[in-house]
Amino acid sequence: MFRNRLLPVLPRRHRGIVAIAGGAGLRWGEAAGMCADALDLDRAQVHVRRTVIEVAGTTSFKPFPKSTAGRRTVPLPAWLVTILREHMERYPLGAGDLVFANAVGGALRRTLFRSRVRRPALVRAGQLGTVIEIEQGTCWEASWTDTLGNRHRQTFDNERQAVQHVARSQAGGGLRFHDLRHSYATWLVDDGVPPNMVQRVMGHERAATTLDLYTRRTNDPTRILQALNDEDPDDGPAAAMVPA
Repeated sequence: MFRNRLLPVLPRRHRGIVAIAGGAGLRWGEAAGMCADALDLDRAQVHVRRTVIEVAGTTSFKPFPKSTAGRRTVPLPAWLVTILREHMERYPLGAGDLVFANAVGGALRRTLFRSRVRRPALVRAGQLGTVIEIEQGTCWEASWTDTLGNRHRQTFDNERQAVQHVARSQAGGGLRFHDLRHSYATWLVDDGVPPNMVQRVMGHERAATTLDLYTRRTNDPTRILQALNDEDPDDGPAAAMVPA
């Protein structure tokens, strides 16, 4: 869903910051505070060095991440490098060489990003209410659920109005920016990346934090059985290890 459904419907200017959350596990402040000196696209790396904090609608820089472990280097997958290169070529750097700046060069504000970018994108991705074109180019039907669980429908004469209405009216927050970081860690652990390596790229002080907070819990025993049924090429069948 993240790469195939969410990224394509985001405004091009904001595609990179969402991609780096899901493809490198950066926190909002780390991504919003990333400057050009932190990116090494030739080596496919990002160096997490600073962060942005927002208090009462005002943003400010901190010259260090959340913790000592938060100061780290994270490898970038090829698809993310492509997105970041396109962003760097298309959009000028902001104040202090910010990579993901707003239209006037300042740091992005999380609260505005949520209402103006993230929620409308979730609507378009089919993850928050629904908007359906019922007459080509002239009429769209918006459907949403309010906080009491009541379902509503309304028609609009353009897609943008319909999307904005659902984004404002649909109950629940939908996929959060931080959920992309959660998914990143889960993908790594599920694919067999050692916990200590996941810990380092996530910027956690302890591997236990990574495993407790950012991995999916499942009751599916398939992977356990696959591991136990695999034959070790050095030691022969597992049964040979059992004493008589």
